[in-house]
Amino acid sequence: MKIVFTALFLVTGLSIFAQNRFFYEYKYIPDSSNREDVKTEMMLLDIDKNGSSYYSRDKFIADSTSMANLQKQLKGGSGNLNVNRKDNAGQVGYKVTKSYPDYKTFLITRVSMDQYKIIEDRKPEWKILPEKQKIGAYNAQKATASYGGREWVAWFTTEIPFQDGPYKFYGLPGLIVQIEDTTGSHRMTLQGNKKTEAFAALSETELPGNVKIMGIGGKEIEVTEDQFKKVWKAYVNDPSKNMREMMMRNGGDNNNTRVTFKVQTQDGREITDQNQVFREIEKNTKESLAKNNNPIEPDLYK
Repeated sequence: MKIVFTALFLVTGLSIFAQNRFFYEYKYIPDSSNREDVKTEMMLLDIDKNGSSYYSRDKFIADSTSMANLQKQLKGGSGNLNVNRKDNAGQVGYKVTKSYPDYKTFLITRVSMDQYKIIEDRKPEWKILPEKQKIGAYNAQKATASYGGREWVAWFTTEIPFQDGPYKFYGLPGLIVQIEDTTGSHRMTLQGNKKTEAFAALSETELPGNVKIMGIGGKEIEVTEDQFKKVWKAYVNDPSKNMREMMMRNGGDNNNTRVTFKVQTQDGREITDQNQVFREIEKNTKESLAKNNNPIEPDLYK
């Protein structure tokens, strides 16, 4: 049996509950050397009695659709799993969860084929200032904090009684309706909110034992920030290492499952030769890292 992995996807488990959904416009500059290139993505902050989840709306929808297609292929008994993702899917791949009442915070992100759940052992230390202004429909007050290698200016409103906010930010006496770092590289602004019923926590779907889903979904490896930094450095030094090791583990003639990889170049050519695939992955990764050198939390990627 030959299993072809061509993309990275989200695996969702269904559980319905009532929640408050807040919509944040996230504007960010991925490349510090090209400040004219400003990206925009709609982020969701879902809050219920147990905690909150912050993630990209477009990426969640695209990945959920892709996973539904994958499950159809599995039910059809196909040996080749081929799920393609649209180029206009969300670009923000991480997710942040907080649990109440202690606000235990995790950043969930992918490195190569592995999913990491990074526990946050620090909380934002806010300085609340007297300055006030209107942010959208809300009366807001100013606060500042140093966090993750950046200086942040936040505006919070006591008109929405959640001591939470986008990304890892929380702990002010009201919801954060806008927050921006002092370099102007990252800004999140509340655009609206509604009551909704939505999917609960992400979980791994039931799959055949010889199928591994790589990417945002699936099992998470819980690590500290220091452990994650080591993983990240190893990935930067050798982007295709995990894929090569996976192929070696599953590429023997006596195995029932044979894993192969393929990539598509920018000019539309499909590469299947594994040595060329790995070279293309390394080339694309280095180019991507060079163009995405301005992360929201630079301390995490040192």
